[in-house]
Amino acid sequence: MNRFLIVIGVLCILAGLGWRWLARIPFGRLPGDIHIVRDGFDLHFPIVTCIVISIVVSVLLWLLRR
Repeated sequence: MNRFLIVIGVLCILAGLGWRWLARIPFGRLPGDIHIVRDGFDLHFPIVTCIVISIVVSVLLWLLRR
């Protein structure tokens, strides 16, 4: 568990340092994400982005457990 928390912390630091370049990745704007704009109302639900992130995290955790 300690190694896992250290890895997560290092990944968060690297993501923070590389935020300028990570912001260019089209996550949150993938086809299938729901975006509704009406008068005084803006709803953005990134369903496909959530699924992709879930798959990536699941694969990473599976690889770390091996």
